[in-house]
Amino acid sequence: MVWRVQAIRGATTVSENSKEAIQEAVTELLDELENHNQIEPGQIISTTFSVTRDLDAIFPAAIARQRPNWNNVPLLDVQQMHVEGSLERCIRFLIHVNMPETQAKKIVHTYLRGAKNLRPDWQKA
Repeated sequence: MVWRVQAIRGATTVSENSKEAIQEAVTELLDELENHNQIEPGQIISTTFSVTRDLDAIFPAAIARQRPNWNNVPLLDVQQMHVEGSLERCIRFLIHVNMPETQAKKIVHTYLRGAKNLRPDWQKA
């Protein structure tokens, strides 16, 4: 079996800048990522989360680190560059995963809530 490193993108939005709202959104986003891509945390090479400047109640990486088997995944939080008129209260991720080449052809990029319009071409059927 041939394995490849693949990048998976995703994003979501939150209704407010609170720990609870961010935790709910990040959990939903990562649940969707794992369910639709059949990946295990042990396959994840690294994960970078970015948040818009209006979100600072909690780090998304702190939420991810609490998930089963995510404690050894390298995680990083950064602030998304601000562009006037861009989507507000948005959390994005870029995850690098080691996966079988056959599985790599079936990647589902996860865009939820208000972030669905960021990449309509990547929406699952």
